[in-house]
Amino acid sequence: MDQQVNTAAYFDAASCDLEAFRMLVAQTLESSSVPHANRVVANVPVYRIAGLQTVLAGAGSRRRLMAEWARVLKDLSGVLVLEGAYSDVTPIDRASEIYNRIIQEEKAATGGGADHFAAAGANDRIWNSLQKLCLTAPDVFASYFANPAIDTVCEAWLGPNYQMTAQVNLVRPGGAAQQAHRDYHLGFQSEDACAQYPAHVHDLSPVMTLQGAVAHTDMPVESGPTKLLPFSQLYRPGYAAYRLEDFKTFFETTCVQLPLKKGDALFFNPALFHAAGANSSTDIQRMANLLQVSSAFGRAMESIDRIAMCKALYPVLLERVGQGTLEPVHLEAAVSACAEGYSFPTNLDRDPPTGGLAPETQKQLMLRALAEKTPVEAFEAALTAQADRRRA
Repeated sequence: MDQQVNTAAYFDAASCDLEAFRMLVAQTLESSSVPHANRVVANVPVYRIAGLQTVLAGAGSRRRLMAEWARVLKDLSGVLVLEGAYSDVTPIDRASEIYNRIIQEEKAATGGGADHFAAAGANDRIWNSLQKLCLTAPDVFASYFANPAIDTVCEAWLGPNYQMTAQVNLVRPGGAAQQAHRDYHLGFQSEDACAQYPAHVHDLSPVMTLQGAVAHTDMPVESGPTKLLPFSQLYRPGYAAYRLEDFKTFFETTCVQLPLKKGDALFFNPALFHAAGANSSTDIQRMANLLQVSSAFGRAMESIDRIAMCKALYPVLLERVGQGTLEPVHLEAAVSACAEGYSFPTNLDRDPPTGGLAPETQKQLMLRALAEKTPVEAFEAALTAQADRRRA
């Protein structure tokens, strides 16, 4: 099956063909396709930012560079390295000092941030490191994010007016590797949830976000820099495929890792199969600031007070459920029109994922309460508590 002509309306495990995937990722990135790159390493173009200052400063040349980066992320290998994104690593060192202090403070207060993938205690995670750095040290934030190269790659993929978020990950010696996965949006949904989204949404999800990582330490291969599978973002059923054992095994035998220096940055299409590597070193505290950048277009047209709507609608639905006058399909439709059906954005310090990659949604809470015939007052209290957890 040629995945490029896969016309399935929905993607699930039955849509996946390892041989088609194998052929797709067997491509080679030619240096002629990435003329601004300094070199190509294991199908990953490496851009030496020190040599691109004039390009970044010119409107026309910058746009041509952005077009090249967008093509790499969408149609070619799906990943690129900005070598020396920070020519002066002082802002990184100052930010690292603050992040280490935040880690210690949060561990003292709560035991540390929950992590999607790592076993408890193996990693240290700072959720919303963007806001925490800005509020703690706005002068450091100003120096850290006043970075034309990072701004340019974000704009290249998402256009202007993108929305920045960030999370710090510190992986200590002995920290285990992640399994291959794709990222936000559909990569943060369960297998069953992904299968409910039509195929064209699988195509859309990757262009809504950009994944990046700023190296806060030198990252030789033994420290476990990100494992990458170039060209894998091109596989349309990939949000179903990455969960399958034969695809996981193939990833492990085929993926590549590039060492990074402090001040380098790695950016990739969120649909690229990737995984953090194992830190097999004895003394490297591998720290990266993980940038997750979103399209400006991920917004609804109107501001809706869905909490007020849920409080008004719940007693009506509860009465009808109790009377048996509302079929489940009709109940689902009514709640879908009223409640927030998505887990994000949220405050992951207070509203961490439990039992999966995403916290319970307002819609899930409301449907669960109706199924359990929760009294109105108890539902309103749970709704308010959920809103408080999600608040910035």
